[in-house]
Amino acid sequence: MDVVNAIGDGLWNAFRMAWEVWWALVLGFLLSAIVQAWAPRDRLERALGGRGPGTIALSTGLGAASSSCSYAAVAIAKSLFQKGASLASAMVFQFASTNLVFELGIVIWIFLGWQFTLAELVGGLLLIVLMWIGVRVFVSRREEEQARERARAVDAGHQHHSAGGSRAFSLEGWSDVAHNFRGDWQMLWKEIGAGFVIAGFVALLPQAFFNSLFLTGHGGTLQVVENVLVGPLVAVLSFVCSVGNAPLAAVLWGGGISFAGVIAFIYADLIIIPLVRVYVRYYGWRVAGIVVGLMFGAMVVAALAVDGIFSALGLVPSTRPSIDSIAERGVELNYTAVLNILFTVVAVALFGLTLRRGARDPVCGMTVDRAKALSAQHAGRRYFFCGPGCRVRFEAEPERYAPSRAASADPEAAR
Repeated sequence: MDVVNAIGDGLWNAFRMAWEVWWALVLGFLLSAIVQAWAPRDRLERALGGRGPGTIALSTGLGAASSSCSYAAVAIAKSLFQKGASLASAMVFQFASTNLVFELGIVIWIFLGWQFTLAELVGGLLLIVLMWIGVRVFVSRREEEQARERARAVDAGHQHHSAGGSRAFSLEGWSDVAHNFRGDWQMLWKEIGAGFVIAGFVALLPQAFFNSLFLTGHGGTLQVVENVLVGPLVAVLSFVCSVGNAPLAAVLWGGGISFAGVIAFIYADLIIIPLVRVYVRYYGWRVAGIVVGLMFGAMVVAALAVDGIFSALGLVPSTRPSIDSIAERGVELNYTAVLNILFTVVAVALFGLTLRRGARDPVCGMTVDRAKALSAQHAGRRYFFCGPGCRVRFEAEPERYAPSRAASADPEAAR
């Protein structure tokens, strides 16, 4: 019975955390979808071949305007790299896409406070500079071209292609926004859900757990350095990335980990084990090893630098919430409930707008825009895909997907 009660308590904690930030998630994804739909992304992509400051600035802007999904960020970065973008630009894109996006900043603000959101922004920019310098120093042009040839030989994989190109504020323009909004949610809901569930159960752990995992309550340089080194490793082992890291970061902050340790933990969403395996497949062992090592080093240095800057300016929060207060956020009729209802209506409306031109990818199940998605015909029907990887898989084994997923096809388009 104790086990059942513990499971119930953990899930209830997760629900209350999610309830607290639901409206913020919808708002963040909406802003991201608008930028993806209406920003001139194609021109940015064509300008990412260099290694100079101007190219890095463009790559940063493109990443910040993209989805916060870590897996999608890695896939898109690889696609840009295949098409001629420099490795430095591709790596910068990844960091910008997962550290400078709207939804992550809003959720961090709610759970941890504005100081952490500002630290995420400042540290994210510092990460980008460090990664840019590191790639230029440690990856030669020859190694970069060898990695590009390998990446071109790898299956394109699953990635969400942004819908865009329509006139802003028109019905078609809002349809593009809706498809980006839905596509981002379909890619990221598992990560977000896992993050809340893990945080809900971690919140049940006693304070002694955090004291054994991190140095807490000591203060000083030793605790900061230890926390900064261990924080990313905890993120790696949690297998949670992007926005899903925020509630768990709040629990760690409540458990006594230092400001720098929390920041380092949030940064580490791009070095979880599944993504490291992807880097090896895309770029080969040597370049992947250099990239992961540079990422870890940049995370540690950026977290320490941000901690030093914020400490000097008196911006490190002097109080921290208890773990219980983080998990036990009430579900009641207040401004949070009103905002949740309002933004739920917005989310439903956007999902509804995708039904007008939407079709389901028969391979991965993602809803795509029929007017702009890649397509293929089979047995008199036309099927639509989120990206080249899913289309390649379908064309290799059409009978595996077509019979059981026939509803995803558009029979009219084949006529």
